[in-house]
Amino acid sequence: MRNILLLAFNDLAIAFRNKTFFLILFIPLFVFVSLDLVDGADAEAGKVKIGLIQHGTYAPEIIRGINAAENLVEVSWVKDEKDGIRLLKEHQIDGILISKDDVVAVTVQLPPTNTLPEEGAAKGSTGEGVTSSGTINSSTSPSPQPRPPGGEGLLRHPLEGGGAERLATSSLALLVLKKDSIRTLAIMQSFSALQKAAEGAGPDWITGIQSLHQGGIQRETLPTWVLMLVLLIGFIILPAQVAEEKEKKLLLALLQTPIHEVQWLIAKLILGMVLILTAVLFLHLLGKFGPLHLLDYLAMLLAGSFCFSAFGVLLGFLCRNQASARTLGVIFYLPHLLPSAMADVSEKLTAIAPLLPSYQLYQPLQSILLEEGRLADMTFDWAYLSLLGSLMFYLSYRLMKRRWLM
Repeated sequence: MRNILLLAFNDLAIAFRNKTFFLILFIPLFVFVSLDLVDGADAEAGKVKIGLIQHGTYAPEIIRGINAAENLVEVSWVKDEKDGIRLLKEHQIDGILISKDDVVAVTVQLPPTNTLPEEGAAKGSTGEGVTSSGTINSSTSPSPQPRPPGGEGLLRHPLEGGGAERLATSSLALLVLKKDSIRTLAIMQSFSALQKAAEGAGPDWITGIQSLHQGGIQRETLPTWVLMLVLLIGFIILPAQVAEEKEKKLLLALLQTPIHEVQWLIAKLILGMVLILTAVLFLHLLGKFGPLHLLDYLAMLLAGSFCFSAFGVLLGFLCRNQASARTLGVIFYLPHLLPSAMADVSEKLTAIAPLLPSYQLYQPLQSILLEEGRLADMTFDWAYLSLLGSLMFYLSYRLMKRRWLM
């Protein structure tokens, strides 16, 4: 029994020395913080940003409801649907309301019968055709209504006023990036509350949801899996290999030969990038998914694999042995993976994720794979990853020149 206790205490001492014990404490702490950042069921949805098309047809009830809820809904007028999709992809708005009806019937107060034209139709001041049945044909697009300067003032629909008594509520479709995101849920909840306050029971204002992210759950989760592979190789595999060569004195032996430090570092970067590209290619072959813009996808993937391979080599130099390298790798791996992958389901994580380097890779991958994005729109992310990778490469070189923990 005494020998068993001695061995157990010796193993605990080794766990403290190689930082494994700290990993055991870090994981529960990280899980607690992550769960605290994820929005609860009763979390406030916050203000939603909706795009309305200038030439679109929207019922006055909807416009008045939005006016009455300025603390819940922020409206941006867009030129057309294409312009709205651009803002949606740039995350400047959360969704676009699109009318499903080309013609909206409006009941108006008719003048005396003897004042109607004999043909039964005339033109109103806004250019709409008034039929003999007393309806306005709004197939001709009304004039754009730009948002007041500074965002102040009430929104006014082009058909509102001018003698109109009631506008039949149009059937609206909501265009979003992703159907099952927290922002889509917030929009539906906000407009459901506005409708109940304005009309009570009645047909839903929003009768359909369209998503820019096309495909099943496998395709929608593909950017997360690609990010996981990049971070796994960069933060777990490479640091352990670098630390192993240091621990076994293989690196010191190599440096006694004509091999230069830069050559060794470049070889390690090539190893990491080849491993990442191979794993991602295998994932695409198994899932039978391919990006529409292949060259843009490869360029972004190369920048990400270079950045996190250099990051992994640096982590390996900061550790004396493999156990410490794996522990440090996990400590970096989890905070880089979860906030980026879960940013769509939490307002708090959405604010934190852009601060992490992994988000600068995840967002472009998501845009290219799911939204047919182009590299020209992701120049900042590509440059950010390339510069960060270069910085990590330089720091690794400085540590190698000093024979850090060798």
